Amino acid sequence: MRWNNGLRTDMNFVIVDVEADGPIPAEFSMVCFGAVLFDEALDQSFYGQIRPISEQFIPEALAISGFSREQHLAFDEPLPVMEKFAEWLDSQSRGRPVFVSDNLAFDWQFINYYFHRFLGRNPFGFSGRRIGDMYAGLVQDAYSATEWKKYRVTKHSHNPVDDARGNAEALLKFRELGLRI
Repeated sequence: MRWNNGLRTDMNFVIVDVEADGPIPAEFSMVCFGAVLFDEALDQSFYGQIRPISEQFIPEALAISGFSREQHLAFDEPLPVMEKFAEWLDSQSRGRPVFVSDNLAFDWQFINYYFHRFLGRNPFGFSGRRIGDMYAGLVQDAYSATEWKKYRVTKHSHNPVDDARGNAEALLKFRELGLRI
C-alpha cells in the first residue's frame, strides 16, 4: 500500500451515480451516468447519456432524470459511451479504479451490466464500496448510514455528475474525520 497526503496511490476511488428508467438493467435502461475521480480537486469527471436498450420504461423513474422518452431515444448508442468511459477510467487511474456509490446496489448493477454486455469486461472488477457503509464504519454505528449526506456541498439534483461530486465531497470530509482513503 502506498500513501501520499492521506490518499492511496495504488488505486483510485471513482464516485459513480446512475439515473435509469426502471429498477433493473436489461428489462429497463440506464438513462445517464456520471463519475468523479476522488482527489483533492474533484475536477475530473465523466458524463454519459445512453439511448434505451429496452422498450419498457417507468415514466416516474425516467422523470427523475429530467429527460423525456423522446430525448432519451435520441441519446448515444451504449457501446461508444461505455468505450469512452473505460478509456476515461484508464486515463485517470493510477491503478485499479474502485467503484464507490451512494446506492451501490442500484448504481453498480447498471454500470456492471452495461460494461459486460457492451465491452465484455468491467474495468472496476467485481466489487465496489457504498458510501453509507464507509461512514457507518467511521463513526462505528451501523444505524448511521444516511447521516453522512450532511457533508455534501454540491446539491443533490439528480444530475449524475453533480450527485457524484457531492458524494465525493462527503468522502473528503470523512478523510478529515480520520477515514484512511
